[in-house]
Amino acid sequence: MTGRVAVFAPSPQLTVTIEELDGAPDIHIHAGGQGVWQSRMIESLGAEVVLCAALGGETGQVLRQLIGVELKARDVAARNGGYVHDRRAGGRDQVVRMAADPLSRHELDDLYEITLVEALNAGVVVLSGPAEHDEPVPDSVYERLTKDLGGNGCRVVVDLSGARLAAALAGGPTVVKVSHEELVGDGLAESDALPDLVKGCRELASCGARAVVVSRAADETLALIDGTLYLVEVPALSPVDTHGGGDSMTAGLAAGLALGGSIEDSLELGAAAGAVNVTRHGLGTGSGDVVRQLVERVRLKPWEDA
Repeated sequence: MTGRVAVFAPSPQLTVTIEELDGAPDIHIHAGGQGVWQSRMIESLGAEVVLCAALGGETGQVLRQLIGVELKARDVAARNGGYVHDRRAGGRDQVVRMAADPLSRHELDDLYEITLVEALNAGVVVLSGPAEHDEPVPDSVYERLTKDLGGNGCRVVVDLSGARLAAALAGGPTVVKVSHEELVGDGLAESDALPDLVKGCRELASCGARAVVVSRAADETLALIDGTLYLVEVPALSPVDTHGGGDSMTAGLAAGLALGGSIEDSLELGAAAGAVNVTRHGLGTGSGDVVRQLVERVRLKPWEDA
């Protein structure tokens, strides 16, 4: 095992958050997006990580300084997206959002090659999506990457929804991570009732995936691993911000596989990482030491559906 994970994040975002400190505005500027948050948690859990991305425009120049993990980037003309959120009232009020530009054909080809090389060297890859409604790369890229990497011995973990998920499923991933809202929203489950989610799990697994993991917000995570159903019980912790819990779970799944764990062991690590993340204000954050302590308290409970 290499202990290394490649993360495909085609277009990270520049995030600006306005908070309040001692009665005055307090501005925070970070690199964000699903793949960035996952990469941070993977590294916290003791695995090496390399982020494969395209960076362009003024936003891309700033992102290069902020990403904070090993980066393999293609410099592009397409601008990275970004947003400004005002959190002074306690919520996430969006002030402005700039969508990412689509990559040109040559930019896309080069990013694809970078990802192939890094993922094959790592042996485990996470395919993450850009921001909702952004389309820097065509959906077909996810099918090609899943097929090409999986066909050459790389274990592919996908955390996607909608057309991107459908494309990745056609390529045959190793592990599929979705939320119950995504499963219902994509028409793969009739409702968020457990029997309906189980049917959705089985449909997803028909693509050849060894594991399908469905996070269910405050309810126990549902998992189908090699045909066996589990409910995942985690220690009760007081949530601060539920954003990013699913991304941390995906990071734990990938890190566990890279570090030599079974899918079951990796799911326990992912569940603990997700539980820790929701106790913090930052996305993709949490101490690896705390996560490893909580792993001992995670339980996979076999569940028989009717």
